[in-house]
Amino acid sequence: MSNNNLIEVVDLKKHFQVGRNATLKAVDGVSFNIKKGETLGLVGESGCGKTTCGRTILGIYKTTGGHVYFDGKDVHSMNRSEKLNFKSRAQIIFQDPYASLDPRMTIGDIIAEGMDVHLSFRPAERREKIEDLLNKVGLNSEHRLRFPHELSGGQRQRIGIARALAVEPEFIMCDEPISALDVSIQAQIVNLLIKLQKEMGLTYLFISHDLSMVKHISDRVGVMYLGSMAELASNKVLYEKPLHPYTQALISAIPIPDPEVEEKRNRIKLEGEVPSPINPPEGCKFRQRCMYAEDICGKVTPILKEVDKDHFVACHLF
Repeated sequence: MSNNNLIEVVDLKKHFQVGRNATLKAVDGVSFNIKKGETLGLVGESGCGKTTCGRTILGIYKTTGGHVYFDGKDVHSMNRSEKLNFKSRAQIIFQDPYASLDPRMTIGDIIAEGMDVHLSFRPAERREKIEDLLNKVGLNSEHRLRFPHELSGGQRQRIGIARALAVEPEFIMCDEPISALDVSIQAQIVNLLIKLQKEMGLTYLFISHDLSMVKHISDRVGVMYLGSMAELASNKVLYEKPLHPYTQALISAIPIPDPEVEEKRNRIKLEGEVPSPINPPEGCKFRQRCMYAEDICGKVTPILKEVDKDHFVACHLF
């Protein structure tokens, strides 16, 4: 493992038993790394395995196969004290700011919940730390005594961010943190995350289906399809020169804020439905929707390989 990598995911698999004889392959052989201080964006259609991948990295789900290394240590082989240390160094911001906050707790107690487990503060220090975190995320110290139902969606997500920061983590998994928010609030939350990353040297895994926001925040971007990684490249390269037919279709769907240009451009429209992860097709999982599919695509599963410097793609065309 490179000294510059905070996280390394090697052939990660997470399968779920569905009924007696069926297996849902939510994540099926995914490999990538996340460097210290960078943001890796993870995109794909709903149900492609993005969130399951992230939660398996954090140890919320046990792996079916493969390994997750955090700062050189296998997350799923840690002893009790190592796990406790890992949980303070790796945190999550949940998708739904309404469901992720306990309605019976004050904002101050919600933020301090992790601090009470991992850190040791006197009452005055605890309060000072809570108020400092509230200011960091753009709220006032008086929000400390409020309850979640008294806040807007954007304010609640800021509380979710403050809660993640409370234990002074190095890595944060952002699980679609803007999808439940108004469009006018989404950019504010993303800009806040960028600001906090610069100030605190944080590393992010940013999961989203909003490719415009992923482009804004990410250093590198991974594209998942049906539990597998289809393409992985730097932000600039992926958006300017996508290679995988699926990535090309996703990029072409990003709206352009110019009605004349938007009307004239050629969008790549995918035919058919996403296959079931319980019974995925043989060979390339995307071949049934791909206009370039050849005979080999139905027989051999493409592996993610480097076709240009730091540009990886899983496609027989390359």
